Amino acid sequence: MLELEVVPERSLGCEQWEFILGMHFSQSVSIIQSQVGIIRGVQVLYSDSNPLDVDLVINLPHDGVRLIFDPVVQRLKIIEIYNMKLVKLKYCGLPFNSPEVLPSIEQIEHSFGATHPGVYDSDKQVFVLNFRGLSFYFPIDSKFQPGYAHGLGSLQFPNGTSPLVAKTAIYVGNMGAGGGSDEHNLKAPPPPLPLVCYHNNLYLEKADVMRDKMRTRGLRLHLFTEGSSVTRVLLEPKKRCLTKEVLFGDTCEDVLSALGAPSRVFFKAEDKMRIHSPHAHKRDKIRRSDFFYNYFTLGLDILFDAKTQCVKKFVLHTNYPGHYNFNMYHRCEFSLTLPPENNSTESGKLIDVSPSPVTITAYTKWDRISEQLKASARPVVLNRASSTNTTNPFGCTFCYGIRDAIVEVMANQHIASVTLYRAV
Repeated sequence: MLELEVVPERSLGCEQWEFILGMHFSQSVSIIQSQVGIIRGVQVLYSDSNPLDVDLVINLPHDGVRLIFDPVVQRLKIIEIYNMKLVKLKYCGLPFNSPEVLPSIEQIEHSFGATHPGVYDSDKQVFVLNFRGLSFYFPIDSKFQPGYAHGLGSLQFPNGTSPLVAKTAIYVGNMGAGGGSDEHNLKAPPPPLPLVCYHNNLYLEKADVMRDKMRTRGLRLHLFTEGSSVTRVLLEPKKRCLTKEVLFGDTCEDVLSALGAPSRVFFKAEDKMRIHSPHAHKRDKIRRSDFFYNYFTLGLDILFDAKTQCVKKFVLHTNYPGHYNFNMYHRCEFSLTLPPENNSTESGKLIDVSPSPVTITAYTKWDRISEQLKASARPVVLNRASSTNTTNPFGCTFCYGIRDAIVEVMANQHIASVTLYRAV
């Protein structure tokens, strides 16, 4: 049984690890992976058809804990302990929930102090006792329903017994003004990534695809990382923002100077798209391998040519659940504006309709823009699989060519990745 410390408005954890509100989904998964054999039976819950509308959830059924992430920014917004019997809980080092210490109304008030009267939800027959950043849910039979003026403390129970906490929720802010329903916080915006979760990495606010007339030049990246501010006593960490540009033709040294060391360097052993190019049967006289710089926290891969060691491709990842690479990258918040076909035909005559440009982002659905962009009619089917497990449980994706880009599309019409290459 896990023994965890509750910190209102912040976290649930122990000395070895901590689930912190605002942390990215991948950081929570890393914690769970480090606790193999201790945290068991993990479930990831998401919506295949509406991944942006339904919360992304990590469920720990053996520990009675549920981590709820915002589906858009994929940061932790609510921590729920929904089965109090499966976990020991402490506050300020003192237990308030364990087999020996039952989480009754009196115990909660003793451990956390005075608060406003509880709010009764007549539909769910539950009382919610709210503190700042923390709520306790007590199931109450309707026959014990008190008057609203007196609140939870006015309840009278036979034999001196009081109800026990059925669920606990940790979140940012004050839920008291929103009543006793979970919906107040489920709809609230997630907290920003906490400084303690930066780990000296570089993160992406947004990426603008820079285009010059009819071709892509590169990326303008709006980044943030951990900086420091000088006080009278010591250096205090703070968020530091910066803007960098990475262009086609940049050398490895240019990219390292702009973005720092990559998360990983990956050498291409085989080009699976080679068969679709002219003269695919011809091989280089000298076998060289192109290589990627993988920047996982930016949602970005940069491909370098083996011979020139200059940038030849960018791959922008959207990190949707249900994709083969899910949880490998943070979502790349990119914006790519493309001019549509500027002429249409009517009865064999060309008519200039001056259509507006089309903007593609990480949240664009392909079926809404493909016709405007006159994408390739027949996509290339991509079915990823590892060398150890040739079965891909997520199914194949479809790759469409538009201008100097390749758009990878999932079955639900969400874009999985965009590859930008230098047009010859």
